[in-house]
Amino acid sequence: MLDVQFGQASDFGKVRTNNEDACGSFLPSSRKQARSHGYLFVVADGVGGMDLGEVASATAVSTLTREFAQAQPDALLTSLMPKLMERANIAVHDCRLDPKYRGQNMATTLVACALRYDQAVVSHVGDSRCYLVRNGQARQITEDHTLVNEQRKMGLISADEIAASDARHVLVRSVGPEMFVAADTTALTIQPGDVLVLCTDGLHDEMKAREIAAIVSQKMDAAELARELVARAVQIDGGDNTTAQVIRIRSVEQVGMYRGRPYRLPA
Repeated sequence: MLDVQFGQASDFGKVRTNNEDACGSFLPSSRKQARSHGYLFVVADGVGGMDLGEVASATAVSTLTREFAQAQPDALLTSLMPKLMERANIAVHDCRLDPKYRGQNMATTLVACALRYDQAVVSHVGDSRCYLVRNGQARQITEDHTLVNEQRKMGLISADEIAASDARHVLVRSVGPEMFVAADTTALTIQPGDVLVLCTDGLHDEMKAREIAAIVSQKMDAAELARELVARAVQIDGGDNTTAQVIRIRSVEQVGMYRGRPYRLPA
């Protein structure tokens, strides 16, 4: 049976007076629901410079978690997650039509991880990230939708130059500004002992992957690990809102796949 331990933390930082980050989760209420729906974890970062980043991030998170809870049981996660990301995008885009927000721009990054059986499906738009930490080593699952990352892929800038670039936070894809957005989706097989970290750029800008791995590999409660990650990032700089979710995999239920559908393996 899939069993996870989960914790999250968020901080305004040392400069901002409001928090444009948002996070949320769907936790199954029974073993049956853990198999039919699974778990969902979500982090969003309202885009600075827009009018209502905190509205955009909160709307995206609430839409995604609500729609996940209401999804058809046993839905294929690799198909479901991109659809839910698009619904979150439409919800943020439609906020601009609300009389109290009319004429104001809003956008957010969004990263979400759904877990069921021994599978994790990660969907994202923007530069909020997901890391998989296994045996003390961190692997970045998501790829930032930023101008500098596009330039890196074209060979115009090196990975080392990205951190010093003034354009490192310029997004080429975000949730809300357009009626449609394409989320990138990745499926993973998870193992007991794995740790998944979802975070905003307030964290990953200040800490390298190996530092994140070192912290979450400690034998501590997931909530304590999330608080330590955020506190360390704020201590280093604190110029941005900072949010982290830590999901520790305690056990999984191995499955096979047939025509894209999971089935439980015999004991």
